[in-house]
Amino acid sequence: MARINLLPWREERRKQRQQEFYVLLGASAVAAILVVFASLWFIGTQIDAQTERNAAIAREIKALDAQIKEIEELDRQRDRLIARKEIIEQLQATRSQMVHLFDELVRTLPDGVQLNAIKQGGATLTLEGVAQSNARVSAYMRNLDSSAWLKEAEIIKIEAVGTDKAVPYVFSLKVNLEDPNSKKDEVEAVVSMSGGARP
Repeated sequence: MARINLLPWREERRKQRQQEFYVLLGASAVAAILVVFASLWFIGTQIDAQTERNAAIAREIKALDAQIKEIEELDRQRDRLIARKEIIEQLQATRSQMVHLFDELVRTLPDGVQLNAIKQGGATLTLEGVAQSNARVSAYMRNLDSSAWLKEAEIIKIEAVGTDKAVPYVFSLKVNLEDPNSKKDEVEAVVSMSGGARP
């Protein structure tokens, strides 16, 4: 009977399997490295894309901030123009009022009373002057109350300290300035509204 020696064949088979194992191990290592590099490249591209998006958003925010500042400046200019317009309207509304005011001051001034100063704060006038007596100041206050443009005269002070013996009393009055035309306009508006409401 013939004998077959299988040892060299087994040894070669073992070496072949070892080589295959190392080849597979190397291929797995290369595949793992490729996967890692591919993952890093993908993550890098995602980071770059997000960075670009963030930069675009930052640019848009900067542009919007500039537009907001421009709008705020336009709002400030509009407010200044509205304030100027209101001042001009007030001046136009009170333009004729000053003429009536000085006319009323002259018309209501009785004999024995002189005005030295007139100060206006809004619709309130402060009148300072000298008079011959307290009675002259009282008469002046009555004249002011009877005026259509000046109402609610109120004495602030009256003192006998004048240097001129002809007009020894120094006085100060407060009076409210009113426009009778505005009340007339209000009455006409009310009448027209009530007249328009009739069937």
